Amino acid sequence: MPKSNNHQTNTEFIIDSITEGVFTTDLDRNITSFNKSAERITGFTKEEALGSKCFEIFKANICESNCFLRQTISSGKNIFDRRINILNKEGKIIPISVNTALLKSPTGEIIGGVETFLDRFEIELLKKQIEKSYTFEDIIGKSLRIQEIMSILPDIAKSSSTVLLQGPSGSGKEIFARAIHNLSNRKREPFVTINCGAIPGELLESELFGYVKGAFTDAKNNKPGKFKLAGNGTILLDEIGDLPPLLQVKLLRVIQEKEYEPVGGVESYKTNARLVLATNRNLHQLVAEGKFRDDLYFRINVVKLLLPSLSERREDIPLLLSHFITTQNHIAEKEIKNVSKEVMQFFMNYSFPGNIRELQNIIEYAFILCHGTTIEMQHLPREVISPEGPIAVQNNSNISFAQVEAEVIKKALGKNKWNRGDAARELGINPTTLWRKMKKYNII
Repeated sequence: MPKSNNHQTNTEFIIDSITEGVFTTDLDRNITSFNKSAERITGFTKEEALGSKCFEIFKANICESNCFLRQTISSGKNIFDRRINILNKEGKIIPISVNTALLKSPTGEIIGGVETFLDRFEIELLKKQIEKSYTFEDIIGKSLRIQEIMSILPDIAKSSSTVLLQGPSGSGKEIFARAIHNLSNRKREPFVTINCGAIPGELLESELFGYVKGAFTDAKNNKPGKFKLAGNGTILLDEIGDLPPLLQVKLLRVIQEKEYEPVGGVESYKTNARLVLATNRNLHQLVAEGKFRDDLYFRINVVKLLLPSLSERREDIPLLLSHFITTQNHIAEKEIKNVSKEVMQFFMNYSFPGNIRELQNIIEYAFILCHGTTIEMQHLPREVISPEGPIAVQNNSNISFAQVEAEVIKKALGKNKWNRGDAARELGINPTTLWRKMKKYNII
């Protein structure tokens, strides 16, 4: 029978009154005490817990392989605020944060361990509700401008009108275009993209409209273009401001008559694809300079969304950071939790000339160098925190990041005499992940 409150010691009464779960064990990890909050969180009673092995009651996802309490008892080092999941008595997953410490006798002898844990279910639920209210499709933001755009996107998606997305490089134009597609009745149809500024003008026409066999020397067979591939879906023409004059005329015909001709063909084809166009240039100014057709501009300027730069929506930086860290943890198989106060302060004051894409690239870079749970200033690219002034990294290609990662892996392997297990531990990644990356970068 449990003791009544009248017979409890002051210590037991205090421990039973706190909101954190608390249990103690002997050196063999047999539970020797179990407070009220531990009962509430785990679902096991004190009577069921006492005398049981801690891993039989406290069913955490790291109990057998990486038991925190066992680490503390063997090393003498306390563990603070580790986020894990446990299964309660009913088999429900409960997210908690754990602290451990040594349990000592009045004479200072180590007699076991003590573990405290906080139920984070309600905290995580609240966090998800907050994040959900600031997330729409893949768009993340709580700033006024982003919330205004989110509020009208469903109405825009329901129509078939041409949409013009105008905003600086890296501001997320393709994400907004995908959101429009996914919210429309075309969502089960293809979403096709093409960057008009990345393809030479003489090739861009065949990419857009396709070509017929014999249209030119290497045209051995018919090839469908982006409009054919899009079908009844959506086609995003990115960097539309770089479209050559001749193709501007042909695009105008597509918009007006819903038809096009493949290169070298004489037959016209109908298209039902919805057009979304994106640019980081001021089309109105290009029209004034005679570099963009005014009739095309007026036909595509039906629904225009002006996307803000990241420096205009700084309140979204913490949300974006959380999203990128979560995403990168899955990719890199790490457990980085956050950035330091110094890094957060730096981000909140940084100009971000590369906008959201630059922030994402910086976090990707930091993940390569960070081996702990917090991203510090020394993990950021040097060119970003250069004394000469911040330099954007948005133009860094994926290859440059891959080169950095490959170099870090080589150094870790060399330092550990090419022992993959030791190198993986130093890098803070799983050995299988290290082996996969070594094969990717041909490091043998």
